[in-house]
Amino acid sequence: MNKSLVAQSTYNGMGTVILNKVSGEHGEKAIRSGEEETLRLEGMLSRYLSNSEISRINSSAGIRYEKVSNETYEVIHQAVEYSKYCQGCFDITIGPLVDLWKTAKNTSIPPDITKINLTLPLVNYGEIVLDPYENAVYLKKVGQSIDLGGIGKGFAADKVMEVFRTYSVTSAFTNFGGNVATIGAKSDGSPWCIGIQHPRQENKLIGVVYEVNKSVVTSGDYQRYFIDSNGKRYHHILDPSTGYPSKSELISVTIVTDSSMAADALSTMLFVAGIKRGIELLKYFPGTEAILIDINLIVYVTQGLKDCFQAGEGINVKILN
Repeated sequence: MNKSLVAQSTYNGMGTVILNKVSGEHGEKAIRSGEEETLRLEGMLSRYLSNSEISRINSSAGIRYEKVSNETYEVIHQAVEYSKYCQGCFDITIGPLVDLWKTAKNTSIPPDITKINLTLPLVNYGEIVLDPYENAVYLKKVGQSIDLGGIGKGFAADKVMEVFRTYSVTSAFTNFGGNVATIGAKSDGSPWCIGIQHPRQENKLIGVVYEVNKSVVTSGDYQRYFIDSNGKRYHHILDPSTGYPSKSELISVTIVTDSSMAADALSTMLFVAGIKRGIELLKYFPGTEAILIDINLIVYVTQGLKDCFQAGEGINVKILN
């Protein structure tokens, strides 16, 4: 069989549309196994599936520990570690706030401040208790809930890449609804070309990143939002400290690094932290680069991407020192 043959598939999983491309003689088998892995992980990690491990943890909040799989324990443990670095810019116990704002999106009416103030005490990553000996997780308060929306797709993308490697794949690409992970270069040896959506113009790119063997993940305020009766815009990236959509003056954050899970978490973290604090946080993660877009559509690019990022025509780009 021609080893340059590219297998491709598109399917639904992890609450989004997933595209896989794999080059190699076992590409079709790798693709099928990748799909099976995605659905397996979704069955454990989605809080919207009543029999998932995350749903069991949430249902047992304030009552008891729940034993979980190695994968569920791993992603929760890593999420807590990221929260410690950023001191709350990223918090997977944000589930109750997500529910409030999901209802708000359906009605185009923002939550009442009283409801937000009553919900905020439930958001506290420090109240996730992990038992590494029993592989068990406990939430201290009744009503608390874990939401892996800011890290789960990245975690799954990394796991799919691991599956692909078991088939000796040397070139692969997966896109979990904007969470891109790659193995090697394209089958012709050229870098992967990954577009960065323009935050204020549909179907237009603000630039592209050329990368090999990296993950590229973007968090933007244009991905999910609603406009209320007064014309005010509310996006889906919540600040765990306020209960409201983040007002960091960033409207898009793209992270480029080795791990899709890290890129997923860091894109949310930096979006909430803002430019100044976000750049400081990046120092804890060597080899991680970022593209930050502010409310004035100025694009800030870290040093490591200056030769890999190509901006669109007329875009104002500043290279960060």
